[in-house]
Amino acid sequence: MEYTEIQTDSTPEKAVLICVDTGDFDAEASVKELEELAKTAGAEVLAAIIQRREAPSPSSYIGPGRLAELVDFCNSNDVDIVIADGELSPVQVRNIEDACGVRTVDRTALILDIFAARARSAEGKIQVELAQLKYLLPRLSGQGKSLSRLGGGIGTRGPGETKLETDKRHIRRRIEHLNDSLEKIRKRRLATHTRRQKNSVLSAVIVGYTNAGKSTLMNRLTNAGVLAEDKLFATLDPTARRLALPDGRHIMLVDTVGLVRRLPHQLVDAFRSTLEEALWADVILNVCDASSPECAEHIKVTNDLLSSLGCDGKPVINVLNKCDLAPEMLDYPVIGSSVRISAKTGYGMDELLDAVSKALPASRRRVTLLIPFSHGEILGQIRKYGEVISEKYTDEGTEIDAFADVSYLDKISEYIL
Repeated sequence: MEYTEIQTDSTPEKAVLICVDTGDFDAEASVKELEELAKTAGAEVLAAIIQRREAPSPSSYIGPGRLAELVDFCNSNDVDIVIADGELSPVQVRNIEDACGVRTVDRTALILDIFAARARSAEGKIQVELAQLKYLLPRLSGQGKSLSRLGGGIGTRGPGETKLETDKRHIRRRIEHLNDSLEKIRKRRLATHTRRQKNSVLSAVIVGYTNAGKSTLMNRLTNAGVLAEDKLFATLDPTARRLALPDGRHIMLVDTVGLVRRLPHQLVDAFRSTLEEALWADVILNVCDASSPECAEHIKVTNDLLSSLGCDGKPVINVLNKCDLAPEMLDYPVIGSSVRISAKTGYGMDELLDAVSKALPASRRRVTLLIPFSHGEILGQIRKYGEVISEKYTDEGTEIDAFADVSYLDKISEYIL
């Protein structure tokens, strides 16, 4: 049996990880991420078992030989929980639990557990509950013959069916209610975005892999006070703050939930309204941990999700964070729209803000105007729709240096010098 011994701090529940490597993904990197997820949930990971198979066993996920060795390991090490790197069927969960005598969960259930512990806002709690119920519903009727009486025929009728059907109807009603609540929140968010667009408010959204330093960057740029921990999914709820750019413009900067490999579709669906902040943004900041050997893969994971949300064509800046932990990154040439920073130390913040300014649409332009004294109302409108940098009086009128909205330039074109 191939074990990967993992050193961790002491935590309440002792866990062993299991993974079936089908060759469709990087199993070692996925298990390493699963280890971090388990630690975030409060587990002490004793070992990880990776088995190479063409496909998971329908009955026990890993093969019977590996299952027997897993049983021995659990008994010898007082394991409290088995965590599978794939999504388990109810039959697989039951068979592993019956064999090992310990609780068994899969990757999706683990992530849902973390999200449930981290949700703070009403919207976040609704999204997590919705994802949990969508995960639970199909599993109610597949818990094995002893729990499921669905399907019809002799021996399938009785009180068990009634109780199960009642549970399923209750869950469906609850899902419908939660979907209605999220739709109301989505409409409120839509109204907010519409109002921002009407008022020519530009925005940038921070996206990226979990624990890449998105919240630390948000705090560095705006003093937002967002929780920033060295844990996965420290932040679930979007935060928006006003940010001043070097060219004098102000934008809304929005922080979003972090991503992981193979993010459960239940979470993608439930958090779609939050993730769709990227759809409304004028520029997207894809933050990654430059010190991680998986940096390129993390950028790809995020870009793939952005594409699935319909964000193709939007300007994206790859923000290579944590360069203080990878100083060798500073010697590499910058490829494409990338900026190297350290949100922790402040390194590269000026370069990042300049990149954001250049990527944003030209909503304002700096102009010099000469406004006759008889047209003083024009000066008032410029103050309303732009920003006056300086002004001086001449014999012909008031000469001003100002930022003016592009949409307003036609109305004042005769005064532009």
